[in-house]
Amino acid sequence: MADRILVTGGAGFIGRHLAHALLRRGYHVRVLDNLIEQVHGSRPAVGTRDADGEIDLVIGDVRDDAAVGRALRGIDMVVHLAAEVGVGQSMYAVDRYVSVNDHGTAVLFQHLIAAPVRRVVVASSMSIYGEGLYRDAEGRVVAQAARLPRSGAAHGSAWDPLDEQGRPLTPIPTPEWKQPALASVYAISKFVQERLTLTLAPAYGMEGVALRLWNAYGPGQALSNPYTGVLAIFASRLLNGQRPLVFEDGNQRRDFVHVEDVAAAFVLALEHPRAPGGVFNIASGEDRSVRDVAMLLASAMGRPNLAPEITGQARAGDVRHCIPDLTLAREVLGYAPRRAFTDGLRELSDWVARQRAAEDRVQQARQELEARGLVA
Repeated sequence: MADRILVTGGAGFIGRHLAHALLRRGYHVRVLDNLIEQVHGSRPAVGTRDADGEIDLVIGDVRDDAAVGRALRGIDMVVHLAAEVGVGQSMYAVDRYVSVNDHGTAVLFQHLIAAPVRRVVVASSMSIYGEGLYRDAEGRVVAQAARLPRSGAAHGSAWDPLDEQGRPLTPIPTPEWKQPALASVYAISKFVQERLTLTLAPAYGMEGVALRLWNAYGPGQALSNPYTGVLAIFASRLLNGQRPLVFEDGNQRRDFVHVEDVAAAFVLALEHPRAPGGVFNIASGEDRSVRDVAMLLASAMGRPNLAPEITGQARAGDVRHCIPDLTLAREVLGYAPRRAFTDGLRELSDWVARQRAAEDRVQQARQELEARGLVA
């Protein structure tokens, strides 16, 4: 009999792609999701059946003891995706992020302690690294680079972390051994999720795995959520005929990984015999500046005239550069990202073109941050 897998937060962007990937591999899939409006809109379009098979949907909050108990009945393995996601919002919606991400994970494990499953895979985040690894002018690795709070107006072009002589550091790929530097409430809460999983799972005879995800993108990402998914945020702006907003000078570098590659990584984490106890970076292995990505997306959507608006402002909790080292995921899990960024952008733009323009909430989100002094 095929294993039964619970995906918490499984009606979200990554969760939907993962659920279908699991169905295609013959698993029975159950989803626990509370279908919040910020992610799903006012009328969630969540089906329980499609060409890949049938999904058992449990509507409920991961903090709800009864809902979690129902969702876990008969389950063999768990993928824990349920979380509030958004660095900027986490800096003022502190109680909500800590409650959902950390208390929700505690509720899940309180049930798993009583009725263990075989394996639990948790979605962690690259945000826990803070700034990634850097190299200085002498070629030495700098593992704990930091930038002082600054604005472009006050400090010219010195957005990058500097060495003691005031010279910019050069970003290099960041491996899993780098110590965390938790720069936001979101990062703190994701680290707690990761550590709860890797601590409690083996203590109660279960296998725990953590995947540190970079910036996932692809069709189906929420266009109305201004706090997460930078490509979806840019796409929403462009769909509404507005210029994408890019903070700082736009030269901060990010890795964008297609959601199907992320789903494939979770399947590997569930199935591979060497995965338990591991923490793995999951990304595409190619980094780009945020400015270039905004311009490429505008071109793919047929709106090259909508050049990004470079704000020259810094947001609290943001990091300058963090690019992934995928060596461990490749060697241990056999992970190999397959979706080229240019093809993924074309696919995303085609999907966006078929959507109705969502309410543009980006300016509202920016005003929320400014009102609290979180943008400078």
